Amino acid sequence: MEYFIQQTVNGITLGSIYGMIAIGYTMVYGIIGMINFAHGDIFMLGAFAALITFLILTAIFTSVTVVVALIVMMAVAILMASLWNWTIERIAYRPLRGSFRLAPLITAIGMSIVLSNFIQVTQGPRNKPIPQLVSQVYDVYGISISLKQILIVVITVVMMTAFWYLVNRTSLGRAQRATEQDRKMAALLGIDVDRTISITFIMGAALAAVAGTMYLMYYGVAVFSDGFTPGVKAFTAAVLGGIGSLPGALLGGLLIGLIESLWSAYFSIDYKDVATFSILAIVLIFKPSGILGRPEIEKV
Repeated sequence: MEYFIQQTVNGITLGSIYGMIAIGYTMVYGIIGMINFAHGDIFMLGAFAALITFLILTAIFTSVTVVVALIVMMAVAILMASLWNWTIERIAYRPLRGSFRLAPLITAIGMSIVLSNFIQVTQGPRNKPIPQLVSQVYDVYGISISLKQILIVVITVVMMTAFWYLVNRTSLGRAQRATEQDRKMAALLGIDVDRTISITFIMGAALAAVAGTMYLMYYGVAVFSDGFTPGVKAFTAAVLGGIGSLPGALLGGLLIGLIESLWSAYFSIDYKDVATFSILAIVLIFKPSGILGRPEIEKV
C-alpha cells in the first residue's frame, strides 16, 4: 500500500506539470480553434530561460537564497516565454488566421522545429544540469514526499485557480469567451479580437514557463529536445480531459501522470506510453469530446 501511495504522489507531481502545459493548448484551441504545436517548445524555452537565469545569478552573487533564485528564475522564464509566444502569434499565426485550416497547423509544426533547433544551436545538444535547488524530503508514514513535489502541486493549484478566476470572472475572460463563440460578433460588439488572442497566447506561455521552471527544479536538467515529449503528453492530456476546458486540461494531465507512474511501477516502463495512448483511445471512443469537454456545435 505504501508503494502504491508513493507512486501516486509521483504521478500527481508529474501530472501537475503536464496539466500546466495542457492549459496552454486548451486556451489557444478554445479561442481560435488551433492546436499550437510549438507550445511544447515554449515550455522548453521557459526551462532554458530559468536555467540561464540561475547561472547568471550564481555567477554574479556568491550567495543567493533558493526562494529568491526560484522567484527570479520563474519571472524571467515567464517574461521570455511570453515574448516568444507573442512574437510567434504576430508573425506566424495571425497572417494565416483566415487561411485554410491546415496552414496554421503546418506553420505551428514549423515553428516547433525552428525553436528546437534554435536552442540546439545556441545552447548545444547536450544535457544542461544544475545543482539540486530543493533537497528537503519528508517521511510521512513511510511515504517520501519531497519539498519539490509539494511546491509543484501547490503552484499548479494556485495557477489553475488564478486562471480559472481570470477566465470566468473578469472582463478579459468575458472577451475571451465571446471571441471563442463568435469572433466576428465579438468584434462588432467592440472587443479587440487581435488583442484578446495575443493575451491568450501570453497567458498560455506564462503557464508553460512556470511548468518549465518546475520541470528544471524537479529533474535538475534541461535539453533542447525537452519540448517534444512533454508537449505531446500535455496535448494528449488536453484531449483526454476535453480540449477547451481548463479543469479538463488539468484533470487530463493528472490522469496521464498517474497512468505513467503506476504503469511503470507495476508493469513494464517500456510500455507506459502505450498504456497512456490506449486509455486515451478508449475514452475518446465512448466520449469523443473528452472527459469534461463539450460537444462541438457546428456553426451554420
